[in-house]
Amino acid sequence: MQRGEDPELLAVLAIIAHNAPDLLLLTDIDYDYDALALSALAEALDYPQHFALRPNTGLQTDFDLDGDGRFGDARDAQGYGRFSGDGGMAILSQFAIDATQVTDLSDVFWRDVPNAVLPTTMTSEIAAIQRLSTSGHWIVPIDTRIGPVTLLAFAATPPVFDGPEDRNGLRNRDELMIWQHVLDGKYGAAPSNFVLLGNANLDPLGGEGYSTAMAEVLRDPRLTDPHTGKPTANWPEDGPGNLRVSYVLPAANFTVRDAGVFWPAPDDPDATLLGDDGLAAGVHHLVWVDIDSTT
Repeated sequence: MQRGEDPELLAVLAIIAHNAPDLLLLTDIDYDYDALALSALAEALDYPQHFALRPNTGLQTDFDLDGDGRFGDARDAQGYGRFSGDGGMAILSQFAIDATQVTDLSDVFWRDVPNAVLPTTMTSEIAAIQRLSTSGHWIVPIDTRIGPVTLLAFAATPPVFDGPEDRNGLRNRDELMIWQHVLDGKYGAAPSNFVLLGNANLDPLGGEGYSTAMAEVLRDPRLTDPHTGKPTANWPEDGPGNLRVSYVLPAANFTVRDAGVFWPAPDDPDATLLGDDGLAAGVHHLVWVDIDSTT
């Protein structure tokens, strides 16, 4: 990052700088204990505040979770990870983050989530230690210019790369549905001025996974969906294709001033930020919402 030699990283930095969000959730960003990488990123983008917690990705268990007869592999961790901190989350902010008031649900056991459905092949021993969060589920209060805003941040497992037991599909669904329990007040006081955001890895209309679960969340009257029908990722057509998997969903009590997905048309001058093939910054596109208080 400091050398500025990685073209994909430079493209990501350019897109973030161009859109200049006040609050930014990054997913699939590696976590290091001293936050050296995140600090360098925040400095490069001129963000005075940053926040990250150790993710479940790469956090090894003492179990053969994927049943391949080996221990200590990437799929034997609480969340898939080749090393501890592989593919975590981070928040960058222009406003004060009260880290002392953050609620971290990342250690909630999957079996303890209301109405959770675990794969029938999961043993009781594994169920007793298996966390729900692949990466994390954070409730982060931030003091903004429009008043307190609480970020409900997460990054779910892709609902693929498993077998007929559908372990990842079921987990992906429950990683999303836990937010409805949060809004119901089952994990402390229900948040009011919130924004639910992250990579759900789930399209409400197509692709793999329990699309009906995503559609149910989008119909929740406590939320506003300002991106209806807009894809957020462009995988090859011989693969998943264009899907909507990333979301920024403000509480219904906010006023949405504007919203979009940074995916300029080929003849738009901003398209140069995406590169000639549109993939300079990867397959995922930045999703944004401009909100204001209702008062």
